Amino acid sequence: MGQTAIITGAGQGIGEAAAHRLAKDGFNIALADINKQTVTQVAHDLREQGFEAKAYILDVADREAVFQLVTDVTADLGELAVFVNNAGVAFIDSVIDSTPDKISRLFDVNLKGTFWGIQAAATKFKEQGHGGRIINAASLASVEASALQSAYSASKFGIRGLTQSAAKELAGDQITVNSYSPGIVRTPLRDSIDARTAEIKGLSVPEQQANCLTEIGLGREGTPADVAEVIAWFASPKAAYITGQTLLVDGGMHFS
Repeated sequence: MGQTAIITGAGQGIGEAAAHRLAKDGFNIALADINKQTVTQVAHDLREQGFEAKAYILDVADREAVFQLVTDVTADLGELAVFVNNAGVAFIDSVIDSTPDKISRLFDVNLKGTFWGIQAAATKFKEQGHGGRIINAASLASVEASALQSAYSASKFGIRGLTQSAAKELAGDQITVNSYSPGIVRTPLRDSIDARTAEIKGLSVPEQQANCLTEIGLGREGTPADVAEVIAWFASPKAAYITGQTLLVDGGMHFS
């Protein structure tokens, strides 16, 4: 069996694109998602193309389940080489009107879920004894907070800090920890963000999307494939000397 990459939130959007991209680089692909229907379909599509892939149903907010995922995947598909903490949720609301249940769920998935993924992957990498790659989903909102996204921005700022801290701790074990920060990328999650933002602002969805487009230097939205290329680079030998970094993938919306 070859080397394996685990991708959470792999049933659609960026996670799905990353699965296809890493499969092309020769990884066995473990696709984890809370949505059984979508993740099973992505795994099927990969196998139809001749790749080694298997779907796992997972809520990343469940720490024990994340650790069990790593155990099951390495038994099924072989040694772990890459863990992509891609799963995430968002909601749009004013800071005053954001409800405790929505805030708790968002932090459980985005920040705690990433924490559990780092813990589980690093534990396995240490056991294997020769390093590995952990790649986290941050966001443009991790460096430039947005109105109506207070909880989401806070979680993504947290992921950026967690990436740096974990990278410092794990470097001695040759485990790199990096994150990618997408801007406006057309995914089902983005569709829901645009719809809710338009509703709050009293705009049509096309008007909301047009307003966002004016903020992008390159003049177009990103695609999941654009972000998948960055994930693949972090997972490749070319990024072997890179750790603790967060790379913006936003078409020129923010410069740091």
